[in-house]
This record gives sequence, structure tokens and C-alpha cells, in this order.
Amino acid sequence: MTNEEYIQDHLHDNVRSLALQKAPEGIDSKWCLTQIEGWQKAKEKLPRWAKTKGIWYPPALSMQQCSGQQTASYKAELVKRLLPLDQDRLSFADLTGGYGIDFSYMAPLFHSSHYVESNPDLCRIAEHNLPLLGLHNAQICCQDSTEFIRNTTHHYSLIYIDPARRDDIGRKTVAISDCTPDLCTIQELLLEHSRYIICKLSPMLDITAAISSIAHVRELHVVALKGECKELLIVIDACHTGKPSFHAVNLDTKDSTISATYQQRLSVTPLYPEDSLGTPLGHYLYEPNAALLKAGLHDVAANTYGLAKLHPMSNLFTSLLPVQDFPGRCFRIEAYCGFGKKELRTMLSDLTQANITIRNFPSSVTSLRSKLKLTDGGDTYLFATTLHDGSHILLRCIKSA
Repeated sequence: MTNEEYIQDHLHDNVRSLALQKAPEGIDSKWCLTQIEGWQKAKEKLPRWAKTKGIWYPPALSMQQCSGQQTASYKAELVKRLLPLDQDRLSFADLTGGYGIDFSYMAPLFHSSHYVESNPDLCRIAEHNLPLLGLHNAQICCQDSTEFIRNTTHHYSLIYIDPARRDDIGRKTVAISDCTPDLCTIQELLLEHSRYIICKLSPMLDITAAISSIAHVRELHVVALKGECKELLIVIDACHTGKPSFHAVNLDTKDSTISATYQQRLSVTPLYPEDSLGTPLGHYLYEPNAALLKAGLHDVAANTYGLAKLHPMSNLFTSLLPVQDFPGRCFRIEAYCGFGKKELRTMLSDLTQANITIRNFPSSVTSLRSKLKLTDGGDTYLFATTLHDGSHILLRCIKSA
């Protein structure tokens, strides 16, 4: 039996259970288990790769850190928008190649491409995988990214960089200066070799800090998938001297992107229910998703969809009629009340469980759940929040189709 035959025979098995079994003679057990575990993760995260016969997978940490297929596709579309003409896309360098997901989606757009990676094991995997994905002319450089860009004489149409967000002992880092390489330190060097740089940073990074520490930021993209912030992308343009635009990207909604200029983001005036609806509360409730909140575009989105804001600090919105495709969670309000014992008892008398959310409210979910004597779960959603007039309110909702 070969390693490949063993992998195919056990492709759907539980890897932990398989690791406890003795492998047949001649089988590289460690390699095979890595391939089985990698394929099982790729089936969801990287379906194109999982369907490609012969692909090699890296250890679990590299699989965990690599981009997913949808976020990688978004970067490719971003490249097309920055460089719309084929003659603009002459050459490309990915200075932190990693497992090669982002490279495999962006490199086909260019006439030539460099995959740069300091880890020799990942380079060997890329050398094997990239031709299987149709990238026969990619140049693989097993080298430190800073050393590579310092010594190259090439000028690229675009450079991509995804600094490692772990320190020497494997702990996660967030600040730009704690990543490897430090973008702030090498930015001018990068700009000597390309007008455009796309940088992937931690979604936990403070956006204001990022903009203030990096020069020539043209665009900032917060990319979310299934309600979770996955990536923070910064587009650096050597020719850009103004303020950046902001983009909240929601890859699993029809209207995937909400955008605004720097000034629009700062100056947008929220609508409030009393003024726009003629009532303190509408019939529907909207909770912006993580990308809108992270990008600070929740008020921009609400005004775009004609929604009223419950309170300046609540970041919850309402409407009389339902709106379609709002990037976030949408609910129909069944009832609401204050926090008097009698009104709470009346509104919640038929409930034993509910999903509780706190927004701009002086309590925790745990203490409120204890007070209301409700277990977690079910189809009912309770929002404890504050209205524009300062009063505290509990909203009883169900998810809107």
C-alpha cells in the first residue's frame, strides 16, 4: 500500500482515532494524517483545492492561518479594480506566500509572479501545488521577504503582504509593529518597488491606529463572512495623498459592500425614530454585522436602507416596514416593555428560554438572564437596550425571513 492509497482509504475517518491505530508497514503515518486532516478542513474552507487531485496540505497551523476561498477571491476582484487593464497587470509579488491560497487567486491575473516564503517546507508544497492549479510560470523564492525586496531590482505592478501575526513563542499579535515583517518599517522600501501594496492585517487591529501609522492608505476593507470579521485589508497607493475610503464587505449577502469616503463616515447624521418614523420604535429591528461595526459604517448603512437608530450608542436600528438584504441580523419586534416587574412578567409569561443580547445597557447578559429566569436558546430573541430618550427597554423579537 502506498501513502496515497492509505490517504484515500481513510479520507473521511476521524483523524484522532486514526492516529491511535498502527499504520501498515511503509506508510508515513505523520504525513498521511496531515494530508487527511488538511483535506477535511479544505473541503469547507478551500473547496477548489479539495477537488484538485494530488494537492499537498501543510500542518494544521498553516491551514488555520491561510485565507479561505471566498476571501481570496475577493482580493482577486480588488486587484482587477485597482488594475483594470491587462497591460497594467505585468508582474506581482506575494512577499508572504504561506500556503499559497491568496497567491493562487491573484497570480493568474498577472503576466509574471513571484511567490516569496522563508519556510522551506511551505516552498516545497507550493512548488508541488501551484502547477496543479494551473500556475506553471510562478517563480518560487525561498527567502525572507525583507531581504528579497531589499535585493530585488524588479518593479512590480502590485505587491501583496500578509505579515505573520504570531511572536517567537507562538502567541497571537495584533499591533502592526509586533508583526513580521513590520509594515511601518519597510513601507518605503516596498513603495520603491511598486505603486500598489495590498496588506492583510489583523481584524482586531484598531483602524484609526492603522491609518495613522501607515502612509498613503487609499482604501480600507473590513471583510466579513458569516457575520465574523475575517480580514482587514489596506490598499496603499504611492500616488494617494488624501484620506482613505472605507468598505464593509459582507461576502454572504447579495449587496456585499457598503462604502463611504472618510468624510462621509465622520459626518453622517443618523435618523432617529421620533423624527423619521413618528414613533419611538418601528416593527422591525436590525443589528449590523461585524464588518459594518468594525469599519464604522453602521450609520452609513442605516441611512442607505432608510433605518432609524434607537440611540447614538446602541448601534441598533428600526423600521416600520421590512428592508431586504441588510448586512446583519434582522428581527420582527413582537413586543417590548420597560423593566418593571409586572410588565416583564406579562411580556415573558410564556417563555422558559430566549437568546439575550445587551446593547448600551447597564447590565450583563448573565445577570439579566438570572433576573429573567430564562435559559439560553429557542426561537425568541430579547434585546436589552436604551432608547433615544434615555429609557431602558426590553425588546422581544423573532428572526425575520
